Amino acid sequence: MQDYSDKRFLVVDDFSDFRSSVKAMLWDMGGKDVDMADRGEDTLQMCRNKRYDIILHDYNLGSGKNGQQVLEELMVGKLISHQCIFVMVTAESSQAMVLSALEHEPDAYLTKPFNRASLAQRLDKLVERKQVLKPILQALDKQDAAAVLAACEDIARQDKRYAPLCLRHKANALRDLGRHEELERLLSAVLAERPLPWAYVLLGQLLHKRGDLSRAQATFEQGLQTFPMMPALYDGLAAVLLAQGDSQRAQQALEDALKLSPLAIRRQMQLGKLAMDNQDFDIASKAYRQAVDMGRTSRFKSPENYLGLAQALTQQAGDATLDKRVQVEINQALGEMDKSYSGDPALQVRSRLTLAASLKKSGDPARAAKLTEEAVKAMAELPELFAADTALQVAGQLRDLGQAAASDQLLKTCVEVYGDDPAVMQGVAKQTSDAGILSGGKEAVELNRQGVRCYQQKQFDEALKLFRQALALQPKNISIALNTAQSLLRQGGEKPPAELLEECRACLEAVRMMPASDPRHERYQQLRRKAFGQ
Repeated sequence: MQDYSDKRFLVVDDFSDFRSSVKAMLWDMGGKDVDMADRGEDTLQMCRNKRYDIILHDYNLGSGKNGQQVLEELMVGKLISHQCIFVMVTAESSQAMVLSALEHEPDAYLTKPFNRASLAQRLDKLVERKQVLKPILQALDKQDAAAVLAACEDIARQDKRYAPLCLRHKANALRDLGRHEELERLLSAVLAERPLPWAYVLLGQLLHKRGDLSRAQATFEQGLQTFPMMPALYDGLAAVLLAQGDSQRAQQALEDALKLSPLAIRRQMQLGKLAMDNQDFDIASKAYRQAVDMGRTSRFKSPENYLGLAQALTQQAGDATLDKRVQVEINQALGEMDKSYSGDPALQVRSRLTLAASLKKSGDPARAAKLTEEAVKAMAELPELFAADTALQVAGQLRDLGQAAASDQLLKTCVEVYGDDPAVMQGVAKQTSDAGILSGGKEAVELNRQGVRCYQQKQFDEALKLFRQALALQPKNISIALNTAQSLLRQGGEKPPAELLEECRACLEAVRMMPASDPRHERYQQLRRKAFGQ
């Protein structure tokens, strides 16, 4: 038996008798430091304050966070190290629960009831494995992929029993290091010797990233023939099908994954959005309803689920008058969202417009018009812009609600701010044929493209000239403003002259209303720190 005298344990279960029973088992095994909790929220707080070596966590904890949601949050928030042993404990054994829990890869799954002997046997093996893999796990904690790779080579050579585990860590390290050719050779060799689900997933994702969509699709489909109970393979297939423009089959792949593992909130969110795009409002409403329900105790709670549910329910009625019971559900969803996100004025605008759309269909045009006018007025006072996809959605709502002028203005802003993105321009073109709106950014986008090419070729003076020309045409375009600011800072060197700093700051101020969710926001913040000395 392993020595547990120096291990820090946490036992989480909503039944005090069970907690006491497990604590007694651990004491018999030599464990001296055993903490207990009865709620998932307590687990998170305790892990913020103390590092545990072994966590025995019940899956079903009543009305709060379940074990799966706790594990998600512990991992995403880095509240436990890779060296920590997390054992999911439950009396349930349904496929949905087991697959959903295992998707988040706890170290083990332990079914109640169990005795001291079975617990000790399971923990002994887990502790031994963690000890052998310690160099890999330490490197993972430090996010040092090169060290992971070196440790994998050493351990696989020293102890052949752990070679398969080392292969998986090695593959992930090669992916993180961007050594894609080596990764493909490794995965192909692994699959040639023995089909493994993780190898199919990684190879399919790699081929997708490279743009080899036909091979990626074949890889995921081959994986599913061997491992039809592996939800991640359906996810990968859905992503490839969507990239190929086959949104219907992509939706079906997600539905198949959710039949196996319905408790995955992010997959429900993805299905809801895809089904909305496919105008399958029945599936969309069901997916968003699940996401709203699970989101109440998940770190992945999102206002988009509430809005998506309300919009799906509204569209589901078609040309018919909205049923009163459906309107009640919409009211409840949006009311809950408003309460949860009361400090976000942009969400309040979107909530009003979504509610107005439902009221228009349920036979209350007067209230719908009032809410729409309130939303249009509030839009003018928003502290930041809508993200591109949100702006397009809101523009469509405004047009449907009789606010064509406000819709056109929002589309015009979209072109000014996001016009270098072809997907945005396609979205704008679906809503308007106004040449004044559609042609607004073409010349600026081309100048920016030329500027990027010159910058990459280290023709920095020519690049700055082109960026300035583009910015003069589209001063609110985020990409152009950031490119110009970066070129100006580079031109100025370590101590930029006052005039260059002033010009750079003006570029950044012009796009200060960019949404924090924009993937370029971190770059914007970095440039601001350099330009303003923050």
